[in-house]
Amino acid sequence: MDLEHLFSVVVPYIIHLLEAMGVFVIVVAALKAFLLYAKRRFNFADDNIKLEMAKALALGLEFKLGGEILRTLMIRTLDEMFVLASVIALRVILTFVIHWEIASDTKHVNKNIN
Repeated sequence: MDLEHLFSVVVPYIIHLLEAMGVFVIVVAALKAFLLYAKRRFNFADDNIKLEMAKALALGLEFKLGGEILRTLMIRTLDEMFVLASVIALRVILTFVIHWEIASDTKHVNKNIN
């Protein structure tokens, strides 16, 4: 069994595992945030819940981005490369936007505490 064949068999499972972990993180965080909002009678003034949700979204996207990076090992055509590059670019942009929002919300929360 050569290394290329081993990659073609093992890497798709690892990619699916990483993507599933990202989805799991996002779903659990969304359920947790919803339950906290419900517990607080949907008081949307609490920025801590939003901040925790944003952090979980960033982490979930990082897992999914890891899967996309591994998917580059499986590329066979230039068209697949363009599609994958577009997906990676969109996920990187989303990650930066979420990190920017986390930084902004953290400053806002810290300003309200002081």
